[in-house]
Formats: sequence, C-alpha cells, structure tokens
Amino acid sequence: MRSLITSVLLGLCCLFGSAHAALDPAVLQGFASEDFGERLAVIGQLGQIGDEDARRVLEALENDSLAIGGGKVLIYDGEKAIDAASGVALEAVPEDIDTLTVNNRMRTAIEAAKAGMALFSTDPTVRLTAATRLRDGVDATTLPLLEKALASEQDAAVHEVLTLAVSRGNLGSGEAAKRLSAAIALADSGDPSVLALLEPRLDASVEPDAAVRAAVADAIRSIERRLAVAGAIGTVFTGLSLGSILLLAALGLAITYGVMGVINMAHGELLMVGAYATYVIQGLFQKYLPGMVDGYLLAAIPVSFLVAALVGVLMERTVIRFLYGRPLESLLATWGLSLVLIQTARTLFGPQNVQVDNPSWMSGGIALLGDTVLPWNRVVIIGFAAFVLVLIWLMMQKTRLGMFVRAVTQNRSMAGCVGVPTARVDTLAFAIGAGVAGLGGCALSQIANVGPAMGQGYIVDAFMVVVVGGVGQLAGAVWAAMGLGLIAKFLEGWTGAVVAKIVVLVFIIVFIQKRPQGLFALKGRFVES
Repeated sequence: MRSLITSVLLGLCCLFGSAHAALDPAVLQGFASEDFGERLAVIGQLGQIGDEDARRVLEALENDSLAIGGGKVLIYDGEKAIDAASGVALEAVPEDIDTLTVNNRMRTAIEAAKAGMALFSTDPTVRLTAATRLRDGVDATTLPLLEKALASEQDAAVHEVLTLAVSRGNLGSGEAAKRLSAAIALADSGDPSVLALLEPRLDASVEPDAAVRAAVADAIRSIERRLAVAGAIGTVFTGLSLGSILLLAALGLAITYGVMGVINMAHGELLMVGAYATYVIQGLFQKYLPGMVDGYLLAAIPVSFLVAALVGVLMERTVIRFLYGRPLESLLATWGLSLVLIQTARTLFGPQNVQVDNPSWMSGGIALLGDTVLPWNRVVIIGFAAFVLVLIWLMMQKTRLGMFVRAVTQNRSMAGCVGVPTARVDTLAFAIGAGVAGLGGCALSQIANVGPAMGQGYIVDAFMVVVVGGVGQLAGAVWAAMGLGLIAKFLEGWTGAVVAKIVVLVFIIVFIQKRPQGLFALKGRFVES
C-alpha cells in the first residue's frame, strides 16, 4: 500500500511538477541533518508555506518515502526518484540513497503542519476542524500560521476559535502587551482547560506585570462564572429530562389510580412492554425497510401505545376488575402480574438487555460552554412528554370519555346513577393509562437499557409523583414530576445519587404528613366514603 501511494505521488509529481512553483532546496536541507530538532523545524516551515508542493513533501515523509541521495532530498519508491524541491524526475536513482526515519514526534509535527494547511481551505468546516485541532497545542511553530489565518478569516465561528488559539499562544509571549491582550481575549472562553493556563499567571514569579495579573484574575472570574451558568443549565435540563420520564410513567398511573383506586404494581412492566414494542419495530425496519430505519421511532409510538393498552385491558378484564375495593388483594395481584410480565419478556427476548438505537436525527446534542452538552434524544423526550400531556389534557377536558372519567373520579355512585357506564369507563381508563405507560417505555428506550426488569426502577417514583401531585390531577403530576426531577439532580451534584434519593424520600414523607391530599386536592369518592 505504501509503495502504491508513493508511486501515485511520483506520477503526479512527474505530470504536474513543472506547473507548480518549486520549493527552495535550502528549505529541505534540514532533512539531511541527523538532528531531529532540525527536521522538526523543516516540517514547521513547510506547514507555514502551505502550498501543494509543501503538502506533497509532507505526505511523502509521512509515508516513509522521503530520502536523501546525491546531495538532494528525494521522493523515492524503491524504483524511481524525483527531486522533492522541484518535482522533476531523476534520470537515474543515486546509489547513496537513504530513506529518512520518522519518529512519533515527527509524525505529530506532520499532522499539525497538515492541519495548519487546512486553515486556508475554502471550506469553512475544514477550517473550523483544523483550528479546533490546533487550538490546544499552540507553540512557536504553529502560532505564526494561526495569526496569518486569523488575519484573513471571515467566518465568525472559525474566527472565534482562531482568536482563542492565538491568545493561548500569546499568553507565553515575552511582550507584556501581547500577554495582556491574550488575557483579555481569553476571558470570553468557556473552555475549562483555559483555567489551567491562566491560574499559574496569578503568581508574580510567573507573571511579573501587575496589569497582566489583574487581567488574568478578571479572565478567571469570567470563565468560572460562565462555566457555573452552563453547569446550572445542564443540571436543570437533566432534571427536566428525568421529570419528563417520571411524568410519562405517572400520567397513566394518575388516571387509573384516580378512577379505580387500584395500586397497580405492574405499571412499571407496562413501561417495559412499550420499550420492547419499540425494539420489535426497530428490528422490523432494519430487516424489511433498511432505507427508512431512521423513521422506526415514529412508527413505534402508536404501536407501543396500542400494545401496552391491550395488555392493560387484559389485566383489567381478567384480574383487576374482581378486586375493586380490596386494596391489599389488588396490590398483591398486580405484583404477581408484574412477575408474569417480566418472565414473559425473559422468555420472548432473553434475560439480557437488548439494543435500541437512536435514529440519526436524535444523535449528537447542543454544545454549551465547557463540557455541557444537551443531547438531542433528551430534548426530543422533553418535547414528547409535553405533547403527550397536551393530548391527555384534551382527552380529559374536551371529550365525552374524559367527562365520564372525571365524573367517576369525583363520585362513582352519583356518576352511575346518572347513566355513566362505570365498568366500561374503568376498562377504557385502564387501557389509556397503560397506553401512556407504553409511550413512556418508548421514550425510555432511547436513553436507558431495555430489559425485563427495567420498569421496576420507575414504579416507586411514579407513585411518588401521583401522591405528591394529588390523586387524579394532571397539573399536580406535572409539578410533582418536574419538581422531583430537578430536586434529585441538584442534590446528586452535592451529595451523590444514593444520598439524594434518601433526601427526596424523606422530603416526600414529611410533605405527605403535612399535606396528605397532595399539591392539588381533588374531592373524590374515597374522601367522601
């Protein structure tokens, strides 16, 4: 492969060598030295020249095809040789030819030089990639190249990266004015690594100029403030993301618990049913519609709702409807149903977690300052939770079924007396609640492992959301889910995940002691009885 690449280079050089302005042979003579430092200097010079001839020499060096022979630097493939400076093919290969040895330092320098050349590409994306790559390793060799690129850069994003890169390089300048300008420019950075460059310069033994030290101190405060804001935004976003998952898990539970008063311990397994339905749809798309695989999630949304709803109807018709008014028996029965569903999933899909991939349009994220990134999959989940909440609100407030559900929740006996089919409402409400849990499982599959026991980690949190928000209250479920999500994530940053969970549980216990009706009290049949 190396010989083939070299032959192509030789052919191109022979064909187009006369069309390019030749390199100065004196520039390349440093390669003849046994001192690797001189060779590194030549690589840096070629990077600053940045034309096609310089790139040709660097690529030959990188491919171990640069040699010394006949007092010249040559590109040699074992059979033919050309003058590296002029690009002219030699009629005879010198007998004293010696291929140059390339060590790791030289390869790193070659990569840096090639990245420097990319700073002058016509493609802004290529220039941005090159500037970002050179930003963290600015030295005396790359600094002039970065300054040259900065002087002619028109793209705002590339200009910003180049400015920070040049400022990093000038921070070690021997001129106080350049160091002062660099410190002021670095104040706009959001990179935590810049702090490591600035902090040593607060010491007078490192930075003798008082004005520069003051500018460095201001820059450090500015960067720390920006990073703190970015971190807070990231924490809030993570809390909202967790709250969205809790909301999707709790919405269906709020409906079924509010209407029937059943403590459904199998509700978490309905999340699992929705997640596995998503996995099956993904597999079908991969097998039969590979060109449309990015659309599998859109198809999985209604399927996960319907499958979970059907499982919910089966549970209500066969077991739960015979246990109304018997809370202990219904709790034990639904716990048994959860075990049945878990074992069924293990039988059908195996005991190990299965892989559910994000569509390409949900990959990546929104980069903020520092290391803070808002992943697209969580952004979509937050929006999806809001969409489901709106649909449930419209169903509850604007449809006949919703009116029946609210009537049964408030007073079952009176609703039955005025003609509301309470048994049918129970079944439909349970189906809707189970379907919403299936939607929660569909969303959860995009950020968590899909396995038989995945729902057990959310059932307790879902009940906490329902109890804190108020039985049958959608507004209460929203406030409780988002509040618990935010509190948990902020506490995790201070105390760790385990202690945060304990603190949240203690808070909920105290809250229920003081306000047993939840955030939003609802007059229901249990209160009146």
